[in-house]
Amino acid sequence: MALWAAHLLMFLFLFSGTSRSTAALANCVFLGEEEENSVYEDGDVVIGGLFPLHYSPVYSLPTYETQPTPNMYNARALRWIQTMIFAIKEINQRSDLLPQLKLGFHIRDTENAGSGVSMALLRSLGSFHIPLVSYFASCSCLSNQREFPTFMRTMPSDAFQIRALARLVSYFGWTWVGLTGVESDYARFAIQLFLQESVQYGVCAAYTHFYPVALSQPALDELLDMASSKVIINFSGESEMQGILREIRHRNITGLQWIASEAWATATLLWEKFGDLLMGTLGFAIRRADVIPGLEQHLTKFWEETFNCRLNGSVNSHSHGGDNYYDRLPCKGTENLEDVYSPYSDVTQLRVSYNVYKAVYLVAHALQDMSYCKVGKDNLLLFFPQLIHYMKRANFSALGAKVNFDQNGDPIAYYDLMNWQRSPDGSLALVKVGFYDASSPAGYSLVINDSMIQWPVGKQASRSVCSDSCPPGSRIARRKGEPICCFDCVPCAEGEVSNKTGVFKCSRCSDDTWPNEVRDHCIPKTIEYLSYHELMGMVLCVVCVLGACISLSILAIFFTYRDTPLVRANNMELSFLLMVFLSVCFLVGLLFIGEPSDWLCRIRYPAFGISFALCISCLLAKTVVVLMAFRSTLPGSNVMKWFGPSQQRASVLLGTAVQVIICLIWLLTSPPHANNNTDYHSAIIIIECVTGSEVGFWCVLGYIGILACMCFLMAFLARKLPDNFNEAKFITFSMLIFFAVWITFIPVYVSTAGKYTVAVHIFAILASAFGLLFCIFAPKCYIIMLKPEKNSKKNMMQR
Repeated sequence: MALWAAHLLMFLFLFSGTSRSTAALANCVFLGEEEENSVYEDGDVVIGGLFPLHYSPVYSLPTYETQPTPNMYNARALRWIQTMIFAIKEINQRSDLLPQLKLGFHIRDTENAGSGVSMALLRSLGSFHIPLVSYFASCSCLSNQREFPTFMRTMPSDAFQIRALARLVSYFGWTWVGLTGVESDYARFAIQLFLQESVQYGVCAAYTHFYPVALSQPALDELLDMASSKVIINFSGESEMQGILREIRHRNITGLQWIASEAWATATLLWEKFGDLLMGTLGFAIRRADVIPGLEQHLTKFWEETFNCRLNGSVNSHSHGGDNYYDRLPCKGTENLEDVYSPYSDVTQLRVSYNVYKAVYLVAHALQDMSYCKVGKDNLLLFFPQLIHYMKRANFSALGAKVNFDQNGDPIAYYDLMNWQRSPDGSLALVKVGFYDASSPAGYSLVINDSMIQWPVGKQASRSVCSDSCPPGSRIARRKGEPICCFDCVPCAEGEVSNKTGVFKCSRCSDDTWPNEVRDHCIPKTIEYLSYHELMGMVLCVVCVLGACISLSILAIFFTYRDTPLVRANNMELSFLLMVFLSVCFLVGLLFIGEPSDWLCRIRYPAFGISFALCISCLLAKTVVVLMAFRSTLPGSNVMKWFGPSQQRASVLLGTAVQVIICLIWLLTSPPHANNNTDYHSAIIIIECVTGSEVGFWCVLGYIGILACMCFLMAFLARKLPDNFNEAKFITFSMLIFFAVWITFIPVYVSTAGKYTVAVHIFAILASAFGLLFCIFAPKCYIIMLKPEKNSKKNMMQR
């Protein structure tokens, strides 16, 4: 029975002595000479392996006229071969594992044994249920158990590596990365998975390019001409990378940040020729074994090959592949493996070797668990299905580490993040700067020690973005037809902010806040109303109080000189009432200053309307008195007895009562109230009194206008009456001022907002009140105080 391990796989052949097997072999067709480059040792179960011991970078397409000859030697692959042989011999020496069964090996050389080769062999051997165990194939496509039911591996699936790579580029803020890979299933599936995984991190592909295995000059030109990103993730092997790096050196391209797939993350041979170009490379390497006990001693058998010498009595032409072994000089005995470096003898990075070791032990434990002796050597139909069944259920320890598999036959992924650094002697130092553990909770799977990383240029990670991240106060605006990483930064709209970088949507401020100048956070809105603490409020307040004081002062003067002819002749009682009401009008202006509230608004407008109704009613009554007094001087006229003091007071109350009724209806239906107005300017909260009912406000104002018109008409009719001191003239003039003020007030009031509307209203109250006060009482005060000789009955009766 033989079990093959082809680069990333293992499969079984059973040799049987039955007549059926003999008959089957008799019908076999000869397909060609058997390859001589192989190593064989017999056993009850023979484990086969394919390893890329020789390979050649292909720079031109083969003509298929001659068989290609591998011409480059892979020392790492030889170490893998020796690891397989060592593991089998170690198992054969154990008494607790397969004690009654001897394992053998049959190892062949293959130029290329990637995931594509694994898929081809699986499709060939799958129908026979022959299991394959991979130690290096990582293509996620192989996890499809429906298509590849007999496949297992000790190499983690690329699905885990891709998640780690997506997290890695996101960690360093690289959102614009180039994706390249050799034309193969391995690279195609890996890049496809990366494109899907990286979307959640906002990472975009600057370009995606697959190059052929035959790296011709046009293919290299096409690859490097599109290299628009400083960060490049490459999915290929060592041989393809050599051709690419050679062309990069030829073009003198520097400063590239290489992200290596696990296929070449620890390929030390590349450093020997292109170390200056690979400085700072990052890549995830599969889990390594610190040491495989006894392996280093086993590898020293390669002494002769390392020093190109021949030990006496050592002849094994089969294992040496028939080279010029006898032409070598005898070894001197002074050679020291510590004095030279060879990837073969380097046991510091036992990663793939560890996978090979675990693959051999996987087969051994499966054979142990399935009780091989009970199945029988003849029954191939039962042997292979049961073997793959037990392989998938395997759960054992290898060098102290647990080895088990998921439902797809994949091991739990763990990667070391390796950084390519230059040692003091110029050699490559693969430094572990982090790790990725797929079994860790989300958000904790990737751990990186930034301080240990050496970068290609400078002391920090290169920037690789299509568009710089939008600063706070702006948002991302996608560019049509371009990747999501290419965008414009648009300032947040009015009333919106963003306090983080790279947001797609700005957030709206609350009703009582507003963005600052850079729109990165909300600040309280400016509250505006006509305050006593600001200059305009102070001035208006002083003028209001001054107007009231002047009114009361004039009242005091009139009261002091109440017995003089001038005061008595001008309807003293109505004059006193008018001055009191004018004082109230001035003080009403104070109700318009200060922070509005509902109760203040409901007092403000009625007080304004009623106070001016009182004043105009008094003036109307005075004007009527003037007309009646003139009529009473005519013969036979007794009109004054119908408009005596009582009737005058009643007329004032009646004129005011109408305004009171209008205000009551207004307050009961839709009263004025305080309101926070943000319509005029969004950044300012204007605390204002709104009228509630516009009809109510304009009715109050309109009624004052009606009284003023009646007063003006009466005064105009009495303006030329033959009195020595005709008061009607002054009332007429005061009404003209009153009309001028309030007609001007209406358009200004409608067109302004906020505290300026209130200031206009106060100004109209003060101007009209001062107009009435000075036009009617200033001339009288002038005579009383400065021309007392004219304040006599004789002077009053002169005309």
